[in-house]
Amino acid sequence: MAMQREGVVYGLAESEYHAPKDELSSTGAKLLLQSPKKFKYQVIDGHRVFRPAFDLGTTVHTKVLGVGAGFIEYPEEHLTASGNVSTKAATVEWEREQRANGAIILTPAQSAQADGMAEAVLMEPESRRLFEREGHSEVSIFDQLRGVKRRGRIDYMPTDGGFVVDLKTALDASGQGFRSSVEKYGYHIQYGHYTDILERITGEKRDMIFVVVEKEAPYEVNVIRFDENEDFARFGEAEALQAVDDYARCMETGEWPGYLRDGITKIKPSMRLIYDFADKYESEEMQL
Repeated sequence: MAMQREGVVYGLAESEYHAPKDELSSTGAKLLLQSPKKFKYQVIDGHRVFRPAFDLGTTVHTKVLGVGAGFIEYPEEHLTASGNVSTKAATVEWEREQRANGAIILTPAQSAQADGMAEAVLMEPESRRLFEREGHSEVSIFDQLRGVKRRGRIDYMPTDGGFVVDLKTALDASGQGFRSSVEKYGYHIQYGHYTDILERITGEKRDMIFVVVEKEAPYEVNVIRFDENEDFARFGEAEALQAVDDYARCMETGEWPGYLRDGITKIKPSMRLIYDFADKYESEEMQL
């Protein structure tokens, strides 16, 4: 018997959580805001893009949280002498079969890397403290807003309230490095999507704390939250709600526009490039 997909749901299998195509996740919201056409192709039509780079992060989640997707290592017969994955037809077919069954496949080097990252998270007192609080891992949340079904999957949800924890992997876990990741990967939209759903179904406004671990030794760990005086949270909440409106409109009209929805795209230089240009050239002119 399938679990009811309403409110806060504990113990929902990952495969069951991801199965429906008519719910808006935070990943879907980010894709929809980028291009409704791509969202329809990947999410509704089922042409999901597989990216092996996600396997490492998923495995670290499983090792830290103790629940999640299962993983296996490549057998020796599917590896080259240097430890890389073979390109032989037998290996490709074996990979296809394993992934069709939902398995994550790692090389021995990747498995050791995941072990090191997970150990770093659990050895760092500040991050370990968050996961040692009484709570639940991989908590699913569901609601319906403006006729749109929404879902989220919280990495760790303490029972005493106040905040939820999201585990991220990154090349750079410093404050500045993760800020760039937030902007590049839309983590602020995930923040807005999750916190809005939680507030609507529980009546409680919860913050989200990010535990970020680097992918290279010594696997530096950082614990990050959005500054309450800055705009990340506000921007994320606004964009998450915009995605709901866009989804509802696309479903109603049957139209899923791409990049050219507003005609030819005009681009402007980023503020970083503007500042770099000013520092490099305008300061030289002033010196002359």
